[in-house]
Amino acid sequence: MTDLSTAAWRKSSYSNQDGGACVEVADNIPSLVPVRDSKAPDGPCLAFGPAAWGSFVAALQRRELDV
Repeated sequence: MTDLSTAAWRKSSYSNQDGGACVEVADNIPSLVPVRDSKAPDGPCLAFGPAAWGSFVAALQRRELDV
């Protein structure tokens, strides 16, 4: 398991400002991209490889995913 104590979390630009749908991403860990719910910072997170995360973000930008 990777130590995330040094993760620099930032809120997604797609998160709303009302406190709902808040996703945080840490992009300072070279081997993975951890993602978590900002309302539960001590809860679980998902971890993606950089290539998989890039593909996911690109698919979102192309509106290929039904979200």
